[in-house]
Amino acid sequence: MSRASLLLAILVLTGTYLLGGYSGRHDFFPFRFLQALKARTAPDLYTFDQAGRLASGDRKKAIACPQQTDRSAVLLLIGQSNAGNHAGQRFRSEHGERVVNFFDGRCYLAESPLLGSDGTSGEYWTQLGNLLLDRGSFDQVVLSPLAITGSEVSRWAPGGDLNRVITDTASQLGQKGYLVTHVLWVQGEIDYVKGTNEKDYRDRFVSLVNSLRSHGVAAPVYVAIATKCLGASNGGTLFHSADNPVARAQMALPDHGANLRRGVDSDALLDDLDRYDDCHFSSTGQQKVASAWADLLSTTRAEVK
Repeated sequence: MSRASLLLAILVLTGTYLLGGYSGRHDFFPFRFLQALKARTAPDLYTFDQAGRLASGDRKKAIACPQQTDRSAVLLLIGQSNAGNHAGQRFRSEHGERVVNFFDGRCYLAESPLLGSDGTSGEYWTQLGNLLLDRGSFDQVVLSPLAITGSEVSRWAPGGDLNRVITDTASQLGQKGYLVTHVLWVQGEIDYVKGTNEKDYRDRFVSLVNSLRSHGVAAPVYVAIATKCLGASNGGTLFHSADNPVARAQMALPDHGANLRRGVDSDALLDDLDRYDDCHFSSTGQQKVASAWADLLSTTRAEVK
């Protein structure tokens, strides 16, 4: 290869890398196109719906949905990749059919990756279910996850393409006889990257909550502090400031009158070793976050007894 050809090849590869990182960070073409293409060409082990959510896996077998009692937790889990199947370790229910994954009107034994979110790796919600049962906080846990990588808050609010996913899921839960007991919101990294201001984030989130309320979800909504994601390959930033508009909006949202409560602050809780790629949670990060959520939900349950 001539020197000129080698230089050209290096320039092309560098340009391709930079375009990929920039498009991922700003969530425009070809990032979404490549995500959709990846979903459509994935191995037959998994299939995905039109929203990009995991819809089936070869080991996923429907089981009878447990009947809800006053000792049941029905968790609606919404957000972006750190609420989805993108973590470093997989978990399965350690309590058999007492921890289940609800998706599209059916129930499955809870096991990573969970149906209803994108990605095919690990997640920590199943471990949260295990911990809640280990502690005796509940007798059974129903997990209903809805997480899409790189989804800003505006996509979940009314008028956004993902709002219908939330309202449809709320309706499916109701049709199955389930009353949501907790809504856990883990999102904000992409809005930090895109520079969403404090007021816009708050207003869009409140409109999202109002749409849940209009579809019969009266449960408390727990707002996590989640804005940290580093690295161009993750669509993230080079540096992170803990004091930022999105985090300030999230911290200001709790309002007992509106049944909005403070969730887990993963920005502060996790250190560098808790994120395997400077963004997504490693095994230690998953354990810390699951334990923190279990502490929070167990405490709030004790308060209302």
